[in-house]
Amino acid sequence: MEGRDLICIQSMDGMLMFFEQESYAFGRYLPGFLLPGPLRYSPKTDSFVTVSSCRQVESYKYQVLAVATDADTKKEIEQQKIGSGKKLLADWILNIGEQALDISIVSFNHTAFSIFVLGERNFFCLKENGQIRFMKKLEYSPSCFLPYCSVSEGTINSLVGNHNNMLLVYQDMTLRWAAQLPHIPVAVKVANFQDMKGIIVTLSDCGHLQCSYFGTDPSLFQAPKVESRDINYEELDTEMKELQRIIKEATKTQDILPKIEKEDDLTLSANVSPVLDAVSQAVDSAVESEAVPSVTVKFSIRTRLHVQKTVLAISVPPFLALTQDQFIFHSIEPGVAKSVSVSVFLKGNCPPSDLEGSAVVSYNTPTGVPRVAQCKFRLPLRLVCLPVPPSKAANHKLTIDTNKPPVNLVNLFPDFIERGDDDQVSVLGFQLLAGQKVTLLASKTSQRYRIQSEKFEDLWLVTKEFIMRFEEYFLKQGVKDFTCSFSGPIPLQEFFELIDQHFEFRMNTEKYEKLLSERAVQFRAIQKLLLTRFKDKTPAPLHNLDTLLDGTYRQVLGIADAAEELQNNLFRAFIKLKAATQLIILLIGLWQKLSKDQITFLESTLLPLQQDGQELGWEESVDAALSHLLRTCLSKSSKEQALNLTSQLTIPKDTSKLKKHITLLCDRLAKGGRLSLSADSASQQSNLTQGFSTSSLSLGTA
Repeated sequence: MEGRDLICIQSMDGMLMFFEQESYAFGRYLPGFLLPGPLRYSPKTDSFVTVSSCRQVESYKYQVLAVATDADTKKEIEQQKIGSGKKLLADWILNIGEQALDISIVSFNHTAFSIFVLGERNFFCLKENGQIRFMKKLEYSPSCFLPYCSVSEGTINSLVGNHNNMLLVYQDMTLRWAAQLPHIPVAVKVANFQDMKGIIVTLSDCGHLQCSYFGTDPSLFQAPKVESRDINYEELDTEMKELQRIIKEATKTQDILPKIEKEDDLTLSANVSPVLDAVSQAVDSAVESEAVPSVTVKFSIRTRLHVQKTVLAISVPPFLALTQDQFIFHSIEPGVAKSVSVSVFLKGNCPPSDLEGSAVVSYNTPTGVPRVAQCKFRLPLRLVCLPVPPSKAANHKLTIDTNKPPVNLVNLFPDFIERGDDDQVSVLGFQLLAGQKVTLLASKTSQRYRIQSEKFEDLWLVTKEFIMRFEEYFLKQGVKDFTCSFSGPIPLQEFFELIDQHFEFRMNTEKYEKLLSERAVQFRAIQKLLLTRFKDKTPAPLHNLDTLLDGTYRQVLGIADAAEELQNNLFRAFIKLKAATQLIILLIGLWQKLSKDQITFLESTLLPLQQDGQELGWEESVDAALSHLLRTCLSKSSKEQALNLTSQLTIPKDTSKLKKHITLLCDRLAKGGRLSLSADSASQQSNLTQGFSTSSLSLGTA
């Protein structure tokens, strides 16, 4: 209607509402409507074209919609079929056999009027009466399309985007061009911006808008014709020899691997907030505590080059969680720092085995070379425990000796104690949010400190933090000869109890997995019998097979739930065992005054796995590593070196052999053995032989 705006709105229930300017004119329900499809208006035929839930292209003339019986509800539509009145009938219907993503009605110069329908697997071009002009079978999953121009008589160019990040140009059914996009386009348009014509505007499913164009700007430069001249073979030979000499010298001096520059292309740094978050960011925490604190960690990325495809991945130890563990930057400009912040909190109902997190950033240099930068950060102890009054009752106690006068605990733990005037604090209590209470006592007369708790594994975090803060305190004081020591004995019995608990969970998990496999086989066998009975032409009694099937199904569900619970318990037991193992390594290092290299050697022996599993577990891995040590650097004699003590990497029947090897490790370290495969074996064996001639040190029984 000239001079007036008419608006058609399709609702979710299949009603077409028509407005003239701001006034509501009438509404019509589409017959057989289930889900809304694309809707377009055809000005040439004065009709609306849509795709129904029956996978049919349907056309309704506006005049038919206007004179049809008025209906405000779907019930009235059903009554129209029985009563009098004009029914709403389609002008024409075409079955395309698939759902449609979009419809476009175009009429360019030198082209006939066309209705384009983009299906899930096909691309249709229809005439105004619904007949197919042509169709194109697509080899991909399309996401959007746009018929945009006609470059030759009788043909139409179309842009089609797909879920493979591609944008394709078709001339009718013929593919003319294909280009790669950085995202999946969900909408595409062709626009003109000032002097730039034919700009392709695409919108991604994440809301990113991109303006691009095909090809490159034409170059007006033409290379001048080369004058023909005679070839001087002597000059060519001389030039070739010179180039070969340069190549030969370059291959001699250049290394196989590229030399590392003095300054890295990209640096990653982490800054942990010195105070906890005012408002905790902990979500979905299983910790049984009134308040679960969180701490903010800020990561900063600086680069000297323009890098692309930068991905920052952050990881924390198990039972700690992050508000976000991954960040993606499409590009980072040189000299401009990118900073992101995350919060860390305790999520699992078990103390972590460590408080050290790590971050890795992967990126591509301008030349396309992939590189990685990483950094580590230490989380505060205050994140996993709270200050509480100390407790005298404890089952497990450790005594650490130092070579310096006693230090006020206020100076070591200012975040746990409020500093007062001339307060001399010699006892301090820590309550682990997911564990037991740990008490730290300082002797007023000697240089000894005692750490005690109800559980052995809960001593690890406080003991490690205590020694680290001691070293940092004396380093600030300018003291370089500070040392800690442990007089023993090594608490192997407590360690062996945790090994037995972990091994028991592994054995029970294996039993339940076998039982679940047996019940699954039984369930499938009953299903086959029932299927055979149901397919039989002559009915036969089920003989309670349906009852047996239901009972087996309930058993499968029950065993699966129990196996899942055992897996969770096994994971918690491994984390506790890992904490206890780190504590044992620390105590052995203080006991024998091991160097950093020897402690690293011991860690690789007793902590060979970062994750425990049924196929390869902690027990068999540690036993194989200990067996190798006991017949090499810690061997007692040449005869023992010839023995093959290496264990097979399978689940052992029990832990007696493993505990015996751990006891032998401590015993031989006490008699002069050193963890170094490059050490002089002859001198080491003589030291061990002299040590074994004396009375042996009892460190525990296997």
